[in-house]
Amino acid sequence: MGGERDMVTRGFTGRPRRTEGAVPPGQFVTSDFPVLTAGPTQHVPTRAWELTVTDGTTERTYAWASLRDLGVVDLTTDIHCVTHWSKLGTTWQGVPVAAVLEDAGVADEPYALVSSYGGYTTNVPVQDLVDREAMVAVGYEGGPIPAEHGGPVRLLVPHLYLWKSAKWLRGIRVMREDELGFWENAGYHHRGDPFLEQRYYGD
Repeated sequence: MGGERDMVTRGFTGRPRRTEGAVPPGQFVTSDFPVLTAGPTQHVPTRAWELTVTDGTTERTYAWASLRDLGVVDLTTDIHCVTHWSKLGTTWQGVPVAAVLEDAGVADEPYALVSSYGGYTTNVPVQDLVDREAMVAVGYEGGPIPAEHGGPVRLLVPHLYLWKSAKWLRGIRVMREDELGFWENAGYHHRGDPFLEQRYYGD
């Protein structure tokens, strides 16, 4: 675990610009899209990409085309990184997570563990995946998602800190009991609400 953390890119620093009322406390607005990862960038061609959704009993695997067949929608939203930057008005294309879980027919469980190509994991309450604007994102600003930003497919949970929006999405496992992911095991908050400043365990 320590070796993996050694590969984490340094936190973004820049000149703070605030937009009052538009961003969570402790954040500043940037027009850039900083690249922060817990390991090397993964390069997965769409022809080889797959997403497995399971509850441990029922399992469904989606390829690029079968995921898109569920219905791609547009979403314009703000995103917030735990390293204190926010980017406003980003536009994404993807399939709502609620639609994916319903199509997969998995059990109605309270927790999910999300996994990535490259081994990254993060835990997310299922309610945050289905009752809000969370999506399995397949596009950014009208084009493909760049690999450094999680393409070809990433999770997007815009109302939580961006580490919950796992890049290079590979799996969603719904569970009865919570299971911590990479950063949560390293002391980050189990949920990560930017407006509550839930950065670290105990916040």
